[in-house]
Amino acid sequence: MNKNQSQELTAKMREGKKVIAGMVHCLPLPGTLLYGGSMEAVLHKALADAAALKAVGVDAVIVENTNDRPLAERLETEQTAALAAVARQVVEETGLVVGIDASFNDGPAGIAVACASGASFIRCPVYVDCVMVTGAGKIGPCAKEVLRMRRLLGAEHIGIWADVQVKHSHLLLPEVSLEESARTAWEYGAEVLIVTGLSTGLETPLEAVRRVKKAVPIPVVAGSGFSLGNAAEQLEAADGAIVGTAMKKDGSTMEPIDRELGRALMKAVRQAERRIRTDSV
Repeated sequence: MNKNQSQELTAKMREGKKVIAGMVHCLPLPGTLLYGGSMEAVLHKALADAAALKAVGVDAVIVENTNDRPLAERLETEQTAALAAVARQVVEETGLVVGIDASFNDGPAGIAVACASGASFIRCPVYVDCVMVTGAGKIGPCAKEVLRMRRLLGAEHIGIWADVQVKHSHLLLPEVSLEESARTAWEYGAEVLIVTGLSTGLETPLEAVRRVKKAVPIPVVAGSGFSLGNAAEQLEAADGAIVGTAMKKDGSTMEPIDRELGRALMKAVRQAERRIRTDSV
């Protein structure tokens, strides 16, 4: 496993490549409300989705325990173990750059899972902010714990993709500007920043992306609502995007990746990328 995969992905964005990370939305994991009783089913769907994402041409995938209910700030032991088992299989079978999102905001567990599975980066929804999340209570920043865990495990090669003022949440200190959150996340070691809309499936505001890009010297990606209809416009502002429900029928996180939808979206991405590069010459 190339220990510099996350850095290489970041370098590509700096060079103008529009990086697309597709979501592997795990079925509910053991210990959660909707777990179906079969880890084989969880593994089968995750691997099928990862293979489909590779086939349509994404640059990376992010494995997330999206469907675990109820939401909580930290994962239970059984969830962490299951997420690591799934991620390891995805790393071994796809050869893609793989990220981990230990949802809702267990950054230290994400680092541990990435280290155990061979994944290259984590997504950290609440890295430096303090928010209120419906159903999960108040969630504080975890940058210190994430950086400590990364150093403890000797895993400095694992990159950090940090959301700023993330979706599905309300900022407890509304006077903190988006730019301030972005600069703090960068100063605390984030490699890529993620800007989102209000919730999954809702378009990332272009003005928010532009504000963050002006505030920091690192890549900024759109983290919600990226679709065939807005891909060209979004990529004018963002350095890439995280894509999940736009590649699924009915936009459900429980559904499998639809290869036809995925191919159409990735075709639009590459067309936009070529046009933007041509216009910049």
